Amino acid sequence: MEEKHGNYSYELRCATDAEKTIVTSPPTTNCNVSFFRTCFNGLNAISGVGILSIPFALASGGWLSLILLFVIAVVTFYTGLLIKNCMDKNANIRTYADIGELAFGKIGRLTVTISIYTELFLVSTGFLILEGDNLSNLFHIGEIQVAGLAIGRKHFFVVLVALVILPTVFMNNLGLLSYISASGVFGTGIIILSILWTATFDGIGFHQKGTLVHWNGIPTAISLYTFCFGAHSLFPTLYNSMRNKHQFSSVLLVCFILATIGYASMAIIGYLMFGGEVESQVTLNLPLDKISSRIAIYTTLANPICKYALMITPIKIALKDLLPRRYKNKVTDILVSTILVISTVIIALTIPFFGYLMSLVGALLNVTTSILLPCLCYFKISQSYKKFRFETIAIVVIVLLGITMGISGTYMSLNEIVHHL
Repeated sequence: MEEKHGNYSYELRCATDAEKTIVTSPPTTNCNVSFFRTCFNGLNAISGVGILSIPFALASGGWLSLILLFVIAVVTFYTGLLIKNCMDKNANIRTYADIGELAFGKIGRLTVTISIYTELFLVSTGFLILEGDNLSNLFHIGEIQVAGLAIGRKHFFVVLVALVILPTVFMNNLGLLSYISASGVFGTGIIILSILWTATFDGIGFHQKGTLVHWNGIPTAISLYTFCFGAHSLFPTLYNSMRNKHQFSSVLLVCFILATIGYASMAIIGYLMFGGEVESQVTLNLPLDKISSRIAIYTTLANPICKYALMITPIKIALKDLLPRRYKNKVTDILVSTILVISTVIIALTIPFFGYLMSLVGALLNVTTSILLPCLCYFKISQSYKKFRFETIAIVVIVLLGITMGISGTYMSLNEIVHHL
């Protein structure tokens, strides 16, 4: 696998948030990445599509839930440090899956791998929903007749975007796309500034007072906040790529501080602009006749098209590796790629609720990969369970809270999805 996809692995490891999609293959080379570039890569991974749903998260939980955003930021920063500490215990660790195997054997590796691949699959599906929502909001076309079937405009745009994206999934060398997706940090900044401009200079203003707290919406808010900080599968790759690994803790600190400022700013701006009426993607609330709004929407539309292939390709490679050697050819590659894209389209058409799907990812998967697994793996590798100290107590408390968050958030997300079907 590594020889066949060596260039692919190297490109993703040295460039962008696509690095977090590599969960099982050891890196082919040492990138010797500087402190600044590692900060850029880490911030690019943490600052993703969660920026669009963060105002909806705040509206779901109310103003007091903003405290939980900072709490989750601190907890996920700490669990990021635990991943670093696990890697310090064994120089042979290269990926997140290696940490799982060192702690719990093959079951640990399998758990980590399944969790991350499922996350990648659902986030890719979310990209299609996001594209369909925003394009149908931009272009108010009627139903499309295809072979006697009436297709709604949102469904039409989901299928159209999937057809546009499909050729990029056929590629095995995604170097170009990985560098294009490096614009993610700048894209996030452009979205925040454009929406701020719309509120300040284009007549919307900050007139909504909001609500202090929505107790029923707290699980949804927590799940979406956790989704925003779910980049831990990338951290081992970032750590191994650094020229000076002793600086990794500082890298995490810089990334989490900047990402938290960005998320909190977007949450407050969006909630003050639209209050309880804010959509699961704040871009759906923006007036389409304003240039600043269109800049935010077009920037939102561009990133998923570049990132979809980066998210889905590791799953494609994993599935192909399960096949006998005689079936590993270009035809099989195209077939597997097509089936994967079709499956995400089917789910996007069946569950077209971006906010609730991302809430499910946050509660079920990001809580697992970003909170529970780092704690449990470190607990086992460091044998902290044999020592009674403050760190041990802190980890036990975080695990218990993580389990509570995961169960309640998953239940609420599934309940909302079923309710809106």
